[in-house]
Amino acid sequence: MSSTAPSRSDAPVAKKVDITRTHHGDTVVDEYEWLRDKDDPEVIDYLEQQNAFTEHHTSGLAELRGQLFDEIKSRTQETDMSVPSRRGDWWYYSRTVTGQQYAVRCRCPIKGLDDWTPPAVEPGSAVVGEQILLDANVEAEGFDFFSLGAFSVSDDGNLLAYSVDTTGNERYTLRFKDLRTGDLLDDVVSDTAPGATWSADGEHVFYQTVDASWRPDTVWRHDLGAGTPDATVFHEPDDRFWVGVGGTRSDKYLMITLGSKITSEVLVLEADDPTGEFRVVLPRREGVEYGVEHAVINGADKFLILHNENAENFAVTVAPVDDPSGGEVLVEHDSAIRIEDIDAFADQLVLSYRRDALPRIAIADLSKRDVVFDEVEFDQELCSVGLAANPEWSAPRLRIGYTSFVDPTELLELDVPTGERILLKRQPVLGGYDPAQYEAHREWAVAQDGTRIPLSIVRRRDVQRPAPLLLYGYGSYEASMDPSFSVSRLSMLDRGVVFVITHIRGGGEMGRHWYDNGKTLTKKNTFTDFVDSARYLVDAGWTTPQQQVGMGGSAGGLLIGAVVNLAPELFNGIVAAVPFVDPLTSILDPSLPLTVIEWDEWGNPLADAEVYEYMKSYSPYENVGEKDYPAILAITSLNDTRVLYTEAAKWVARLQERTTGEAPILLKTEMQAGHGGVSGRYKQWEEVAFEDAWILRQTGAVHP
Repeated sequence: MSSTAPSRSDAPVAKKVDITRTHHGDTVVDEYEWLRDKDDPEVIDYLEQQNAFTEHHTSGLAELRGQLFDEIKSRTQETDMSVPSRRGDWWYYSRTVTGQQYAVRCRCPIKGLDDWTPPAVEPGSAVVGEQILLDANVEAEGFDFFSLGAFSVSDDGNLLAYSVDTTGNERYTLRFKDLRTGDLLDDVVSDTAPGATWSADGEHVFYQTVDASWRPDTVWRHDLGAGTPDATVFHEPDDRFWVGVGGTRSDKYLMITLGSKITSEVLVLEADDPTGEFRVVLPRREGVEYGVEHAVINGADKFLILHNENAENFAVTVAPVDDPSGGEVLVEHDSAIRIEDIDAFADQLVLSYRRDALPRIAIADLSKRDVVFDEVEFDQELCSVGLAANPEWSAPRLRIGYTSFVDPTELLELDVPTGERILLKRQPVLGGYDPAQYEAHREWAVAQDGTRIPLSIVRRRDVQRPAPLLLYGYGSYEASMDPSFSVSRLSMLDRGVVFVITHIRGGGEMGRHWYDNGKTLTKKNTFTDFVDSARYLVDAGWTTPQQQVGMGGSAGGLLIGAVVNLAPELFNGIVAAVPFVDPLTSILDPSLPLTVIEWDEWGNPLADAEVYEYMKSYSPYENVGEKDYPAILAITSLNDTRVLYTEAAKWVARLQERTTGEAPILLKTEMQAGHGGVSGRYKQWEEVAFEDAWILRQTGAVHP
């Protein structure tokens, strides 16, 4: 298939160094594995050559990129402010200022204990009594990359724990600030994971560190100002498990959570006993996942336990705190509803779940004798509703968030007893945006095995078919691609592009079985579902192969890499962001970041020959063939610790070598970024404009 981009013939040529590996009697020669050594100047030089090649082949899009950036900027209220959330004696909020890359974290005092109405302040106006807690623009000065990890204020409001990463490698430096004086304390903790939890007395902070494979494996307690070595609170030796630490909304308990892909365990400790011993709520059992929330029901302390024991889509039990195993069913298992979370407040319980591939919430009023959940409903066919930030256990009203593909995000306050909804804020979209000009609806493709695949289709109402089309998918880790509003997407829609998400197996949209049928030895369903979705969109007249671009990122990059091997003829372009396209090499090496914990998702090819052969049969890198590939844009980051830049670099080298077509295969490497790409909102808008301009060209929506 031809491309509108210039010829690929001047692509950098990577040298070949035969490096062999043998597993289960199979010997593989990997001629581009040498690209893994980013300390090798030759590797950096090769990446920079690829960047120059990409810049050359996208230079004709410079004007369009500028237009797209300006459109994003013009639709965004650059000086803005979040709705303040009450915590203790303060209203907490963040604000942005025109021209500044990062948000400023602030607070102002409440007027009184019965003050539950957030201060009505226009963005850019002075806030009475404002105190700046952290200005990320100041913190980021002198750095090409900046990411804020922990941001946690002690219960008494006097101290701030915050952490920053200035390279993109997700190892943070934890610092402490006295909010009464504005002074930084002498305490500094290096190489932490991105989080911090205070004890009730404000004298201790719990945090995590990661092992050599970037797995959070240890919880520590830092005794503020003590000058003593930090205490190891918990260490998890099993490489399959991630460790997290936090507190309940009630502030009564601290909790350590352990989770592999299929098994979990929770340890608990009273928050007013921070130097005590954490105790296990329910011992881990292979294949059983559970989470714990603290609630007070009919005056008694209870643990709400969300679990999947004999409940594929999860159920909720309520149990005495001193006997968690003796629970009674609160919410029964339902094969049509995937329960995802339960949150407790002083007067309400909130159940978060999904049905028919959409997220929903239901609320129970604890002032009533029986616990009965009532769903919060909205009229839009495709929308997302969920619990918003509600830091106060005893708040009289609940904040919920609502959005759709065409409706800007809304923050609402819900009075549970009356059902009244109070709009606190609607995301501003400047420039006269009219939602009525756009439409989103659900259609269903049919997979090869007869499974119905939900598609979310978004377009301007005046678009004529067939149209330029961007097909997006993910399909891993039970992650769901839910309806959400995007300012940047408007620039694509207004140029006639139809945006489609295919909710393929491996995701969580249709329940746990949807996930289970797209992982390990059923992983290929993820790829064929995407191909079948693309074919459906062509057959239904939505688009043509010459107008269709496929896109995926991270594990979705694995998806899109496998798809372009299976059906390159269906696409005129492929975007692969931080793509996991060399999975077999990575999963075979336990020393690489996050490999062992991934075995429950993909299988263990080291130990299992069947898994090895199956992964090898779909791995994008292993299966690059001599075929007419469409234009491909791969984007990666040098400091990414989740999906190493090596995967994209090797994949592109092999694609450039083997493609029989003339469409350029491009690699763009961010040299100062991590898994999430560049930092700073203006830099991120520039990156979005770069990707979208390329997509617009490849769909034929524009002809620069």
